Amino acid sequence: MGANEVEEAQRFKEEGNEAFKNNDWDQAVKLYTKAINLTTSETRDLSIYYKNRAAAYLKLEKYEAALEDCDKSLEIVPMDPKALFRRCQALEALEKYEEAYRDATQIFKDDPTNKAIQPILQRLHRIVQERARKNAQTSSKLESMMKIVFNLSESTDKRETGMNNLLVLAREAAGSELMVRSAVVQQIKKLLKVEKNKEIFITGIRVIGELCKHSDEKTMRVLKDVGIPWFLEILDSNDEKQINAAEHCIQTILNSFSGMENKPDTTPKPELAEKNKKHIDTLLSCLVYSVNNRAISGLARDAIIELLMRNVHYSCLNWAEQLIDIGGIERLMECASELEEFKYESAMNITSSTRTIAAVCLAKIYENMYCDPLREKFMNKINDFIKDKLLTPDIESKVRVTVAITALLRGPLDVGNSVFGKEGIMEMILVMANSEDELQQKVACECIIAAASKADKAKAIINQGINILKQLYKSKNDHIRIRALVGLCKLSSSGGTDASVKPFAEGSTLKLAEACRRFLLHPGEDQDIRKWAAEGLSYLTLDAEVKEKLVQDKAALQALVELAKSGDQSVLFGVITTLVNLCNAYEKQEVIPEMVELAKFAKQHIPEEHDLDDPDFVTKRILILGNTNVTTALVALAKTESNNSKELISRVFNALCSQQELRGNIVAQGGVKVLINLALNGTEKGKRQATQALARIGITMNPEVAFPGQRALEVIRPLISLLHPDCTGLENFEALMALCNIAQMNEAARQRILKEDGFSKIENYMFEDHEQICRAATQCMCNMTQSEEVIKRFEGENDRVKLVVSLCLDEDKDTAMAAAGMLAIITGANAMHCLLANPLPDMQYRGVCVVYNIISESKELTEKLIETDIMEILMALSKLPPEETYKKIVDIATKALAEAEKWGVIMKPEED
Repeated sequence: MGANEVEEAQRFKEEGNEAFKNNDWDQAVKLYTKAINLTTSETRDLSIYYKNRAAAYLKLEKYEAALEDCDKSLEIVPMDPKALFRRCQALEALEKYEEAYRDATQIFKDDPTNKAIQPILQRLHRIVQERARKNAQTSSKLESMMKIVFNLSESTDKRETGMNNLLVLAREAAGSELMVRSAVVQQIKKLLKVEKNKEIFITGIRVIGELCKHSDEKTMRVLKDVGIPWFLEILDSNDEKQINAAEHCIQTILNSFSGMENKPDTTPKPELAEKNKKHIDTLLSCLVYSVNNRAISGLARDAIIELLMRNVHYSCLNWAEQLIDIGGIERLMECASELEEFKYESAMNITSSTRTIAAVCLAKIYENMYCDPLREKFMNKINDFIKDKLLTPDIESKVRVTVAITALLRGPLDVGNSVFGKEGIMEMILVMANSEDELQQKVACECIIAAASKADKAKAIINQGINILKQLYKSKNDHIRIRALVGLCKLSSSGGTDASVKPFAEGSTLKLAEACRRFLLHPGEDQDIRKWAAEGLSYLTLDAEVKEKLVQDKAALQALVELAKSGDQSVLFGVITTLVNLCNAYEKQEVIPEMVELAKFAKQHIPEEHDLDDPDFVTKRILILGNTNVTTALVALAKTESNNSKELISRVFNALCSQQELRGNIVAQGGVKVLINLALNGTEKGKRQATQALARIGITMNPEVAFPGQRALEVIRPLISLLHPDCTGLENFEALMALCNIAQMNEAARQRILKEDGFSKIENYMFEDHEQICRAATQCMCNMTQSEEVIKRFEGENDRVKLVVSLCLDEDKDTAMAAAGMLAIITGANAMHCLLANPLPDMQYRGVCVVYNIISESKELTEKLIETDIMEILMALSKLPPEETYKKIVDIATKALAEAEKWGVIMKPEED
């Protein structure tokens, strides 16, 4: 290292010290880092740079980074007191109390006169002693539980209770630390090889999952004991509870390595993800290589694909790009092309949802191809898969290709359309549909249905395939008939909601709907037929006449609800789209009268709305659906990972919540929990729809009932997101009203609103010209002023109090009342004291007049004043000496008390 580098490193250190003194800790870190990078040898200077950067990291609360720098500094200069002190602080912040105590003890040994370390040493000593006492108790508990759980001769009840107690212990910080250090994990692994009791087995998996939570270090120890393949072995089952427990475990491992939590709005922490990149990538590889493992169950395969899908969009995990490189696309395409009809030794086990889940996963991966080269790479993988299949001359390969194309058309649509548009593909599919082989007919029908999603494709298929579909509808095989029927339904609905467009003859749509209804209600034992019938109705219900007929058919509606509750992901599109159409909850293009007139003048076609889509008919249909327990169907369908499907579910929920009498049912049937998840995850439009539904519930229902416990806090962030200029006035108004109700619940709710920057957004709408929005914002702020922190924001040099005073004079009585209430609370807490207790009689007089005006206004405002100590001050002022100086003050104070008595808020003491 040259002299210039040494000097430059020293300069960076000095500049870093200056930035640190100015509280610019980010800049200090950057400058110390430059000094470190210029220092190539392990000198005392390098030790100083590390411990200085550690000090900056401590200020930034980046304790892991601070700990790492202290360790590096101490490697160069062992027992350096400053480095030890800073490491002690970092360790304490990370709750590694024993290690922090060790460093504090060392500092005290080296320098017993060090006054800074003495209080820390005392505090840590108490914590360590208490933890040692608790650990001894916990250790005793753990030992007694283990004796029961792992003793197969004990009674089942005792062992179940013991395993549940282990689960509770694993959720405690001290308990989980002790369990990870002991042999519990190995013993559970050993036990699950022979355990026959399902309850104990599943709880054992959950215990291991809990031990992996919130700590990458503990997760590493657990994986060392069991290994990732063990989790995949446990996942391979036909028991849904076991699969869910194992899937949760794997997600927990990933969360611990990446810093995520099991919450809807969580994201990875880049630094932690980078630190554990090797383990995260190993987990990805294991999942990818298991996707097309022939030996695992269909349910396990679905769970693995869902795990990939759930985490593929995080950029710092980089899974989307890696999936292309390690063969993930080909493996998912294999799953998407699998058919239950081809059953032989090397066939994969699949469920009715597997192809749908694989299609959604492919769509998610394609969404994350953020540049043209990546999209081209993705397309090349798909094209290679299709080409390889087509090069094999047998019929099975053609059938598999067709099934795979269908999956693409239901997943990444652009990719599917590109493949379908290649020369010879559509012709091949039409030939298969026209063959005598029922399997070929079936898969060709499915592909035609999926391909007719765009008007140009639908037109081409109408021209070439309509007669084939009609012919297939005459088949004796119901599976062929229902698919051909759905193909006809989709083609007949190509005009959308335009009542003037009729691709088929008049009355054909109602006949097709009746045919779908028959299949929906009488499918025999076959769920597949019912699923296709629902999809047929999803196209036909764009027609208002079909909507009216279906919504009056209780048996058909109940069949749709029961179908949704089955949990089969492949039914999602048909059921949810039908519900969206029945509620008219689809996105409507805004009709601008001037543009309509212009189109008429240019002799352009103008879409017409059917008379049966009038708002009155739509409201009636929504009420019927709401009373058919459709919420239970939406709750079941909401488990999907497809963002587009989530948007459709949100739209139906919002339509139902538009009717006040249905909101109680939605809450009672578990809709709120689902809506919070939908409000935080999905498309922007979907999140807005779900949030508006939550706002509507929060307006008319007691928030403590509608959003019990933690949910009242979880709902605040999405509600505040509606306070945005891009949202409609109705969305702004409803969000403000819901927040107003939540703000009066408790201080925790008001603090969360402040934390989410709700104060400034609510305040902005107090300036709104729209009377109702201004009123809602003022009422909301009035409830917010019950928080001392909010009141402080009205103090100091700002015009907030002036705005409140001006709103007290608003023409709208409710706005004026809310503003006056706010003024009463604000002034009751600070300005009123200043006026009423002022040594100048004139100032006291003005203060008493303000209080009198507030009390005269309403009983509600008087009650709010009673909550403060203003009344006691008034009573004291009414008893001032009867001098000329105080006469006016005494008179007004007496009048104010009389007004309060008139409201019944206070009572005059009885005279002897």
